[in-house]
Amino acid sequence: MAEKSRLSQQVKALRKQYGLTQEDLSYKSGVGLRFVRDLEQGKKTLRMDKTNAILALFGKELGVVEQQRGDFEL
Repeated sequence: MAEKSRLSQQVKALRKQYGLTQEDLSYKSGVGLRFVRDLEQGKKTLRMDKTNAILALFGKELGVVEQQRGDFEL
């Protein structure tokens, strides 16, 4: 099983905070139930457009953030 990411943990927490089931989230965001389950289980490869469709329900979107590990040189 895949290690749970911060994204998967946050989506699950937000879903529960709003009292939604995975089925509710799937329906309201317009993505498949399997995608919602894959996201919450920490699947490593996910479509950004579908992920953003889910996050949009909570007023959020994917974005670029600084890494928390060492510097990267080009």
